[in-house]
Amino acid sequence: MGSDDMNTGDNAAEIHQCDTLILNVSVIDGSGGAPFAADVAIDGGRIVQIARAGADGANGALLGALLGWHARQVIDGNGKVLSPGFIDVHTHDDTNVIRTPVMLPKLSQGVTTVVVGNCGISAAPVSLKAEPPDPMNLLGEASAFSYPTFASYVEAVNQAKPSINVAALIGHTALRSNQMDRLDRAASDSEIAAMCVQLREALAHGALGLSTGLAYGNAIMAPTSEVLALAEPLAEAGAIYATHLRSEFADILEAMDEAFRIGKHARVPVVISHMKCAGVENWGRSGEVLAALEQAQRYQPVGCDCYPYTASSSTLDLKQVTDTIDIMVTWSESQPAMGGKMLAAIAAEWQVDLMEAARRLQPAGAVYHCMQDDDVNRILSHPATVVGSDGLPNDPLPHPRLWGAFPRVLGHYSREQKLFPLTVAIRKMTGLSAERFGLTERGLVREGYWADLVLFDPETVRDAATFADPMQPAEGIEAVWVNGVLSYLGGAEKAPTGLRAGRFLAREARAC
Repeated sequence: MGSDDMNTGDNAAEIHQCDTLILNVSVIDGSGGAPFAADVAIDGGRIVQIARAGADGANGALLGALLGWHARQVIDGNGKVLSPGFIDVHTHDDTNVIRTPVMLPKLSQGVTTVVVGNCGISAAPVSLKAEPPDPMNLLGEASAFSYPTFASYVEAVNQAKPSINVAALIGHTALRSNQMDRLDRAASDSEIAAMCVQLREALAHGALGLSTGLAYGNAIMAPTSEVLALAEPLAEAGAIYATHLRSEFADILEAMDEAFRIGKHARVPVVISHMKCAGVENWGRSGEVLAALEQAQRYQPVGCDCYPYTASSSTLDLKQVTDTIDIMVTWSESQPAMGGKMLAAIAAEWQVDLMEAARRLQPAGAVYHCMQDDDVNRILSHPATVVGSDGLPNDPLPHPRLWGAFPRVLGHYSREQKLFPLTVAIRKMTGLSAERFGLTERGLVREGYWADLVLFDPETVRDAATFADPMQPAEGIEAVWVNGVLSYLGGAEKAPTGLRAGRFLAREARAC
C-alpha cells in the first residue's frame, strides 16, 4: 500500500476535489455480490464515486473515470480487498468507547462500528446505589457508570470522539437496577412503569432497542410478563429486541420460544445473541435449534449473532461449574493470583471440589470451553447469522475474540475451512448487520454511503490472538477508514493514526 499527497488528472477537462482516492482495489461491497476491480473516491466522510475497471481489465482511473479528481491523499491498494468496515453487533464496549476512545482491539481488526448494551447490561441509563451488580461489573467499576440518562451517554460518546462509531441497546438488567431494591424477584407494576419511562427516553434519543440477559442471576427472576410489558414501547420507535436467552443449555428451545413470544407481542424483530449449543449434553443440537429459528421466521422477523469460537466468556457462574469442560479463570477479585489458571488446577491446589473453588474466587471471570466445532460451524454459516465478538474489554486476560473475531471469520472459517465464500463472510459482518440493526447508509461500499472501510489482504488476514496471549492485533489488515478518516494502518506498524472520527449512531430504520 502506498500513500502520498500527489494529485491525479491534471490534464482532465473537469476537475473534482476529494479528500482521498483509494486506487487499484478489489471491492467486496457487503451485499453478497461478486468482487469487482475499482478505484474509490472519498470526500466529506462519504464515498463520492466508485470507478469500476473496464472490460479490458484496466483500472477505472486509467480509463479516465477518475482522471479529473484531485485528492489530498492517494492510496494504492495493490489489488487487495476493500470492503465495508466490520460492524460488531455484540459488544460490551459501553464504557470503553469513552474511557479508552482509541479502541485498538476493535480498530485493529477492521471494526468501524460497535453495538453496545447487549445481554441486558448497558452503561446508560444507570444510577448505581452501590457497586454494579453482576454482570454489569463486566462494563467497569462503579466510577465508570456516570450516565443517569441515555442522553447524557450520547453526549459523552460524542465528546470522547472514539475512533469507531457507537450504536446502543438499553439493558433490561440496568433498568431493573435503577428501579428495584433487590433483583432476585419480579418487578412490580410501578417499577415496570418507571423502567418504561427510562426506556422511552432512550429510544427518543436514538437507542436501537432493548436487550435482556435472562440467564443471569440478576434477571432470571424476571418473568416473561415483565419483559412483555417492557418491550411494548419498542414498536412505536421502530426498535428491536435482542436477547441473551434464558437458557443456552438443555432448555434452549423453550428459551427461544419465550424470545419469539416477546417479539411477536411487541411487534418488533428479535435478535438472539451469541446463538450456541452450550454444554456437552447439548452438543449436536444446532440443527434442531436452527430449525426452530427457521420456523419462527415464517411468522416474524428473527435473526441471530454468533462469535467464531467454541469457548464462551463471562463472569464465573456457579450454575456453569462442571467437570465436563475446561474452565479457565480470567480474573478474581478475591484471589487475583489465580487469573489465567484452570479452575480444576485451582481446586486441586486448594484440595477442594470445583464448586468450592469457584465460590472462593467470587467475584470472578471465566472462559468456558463449552461448545463443539460442528455446532459453531452450522450456526455461523446459517443465512440468519451475523457476527459479533462478545469481547470483554475490561477483562485482564480477555477471550481472544476481543481482538480476533472478525479476521478469524475471514482467515480460519472462509479461507482455510471454506465454510462460506469471502463475499458471504463479509456480508455477515457488514451489509446484513447494518440492515438488521437499522444502521442506515452503513455496511455497503456504495456511492453516497459513509466511508467506513477496511483494506485487507485476503491471503494473509488472520487472527493472531490466542487464549494464552489474547491481546494481539490481527495480521493482514492494511488500513481502516472511519467516516472517511484514515484511522489505522497495518503492516509492520499495526498502529492507529491518531485521528479519531467515530460518532454516536442514532437509530433511524431497521429491517431483519
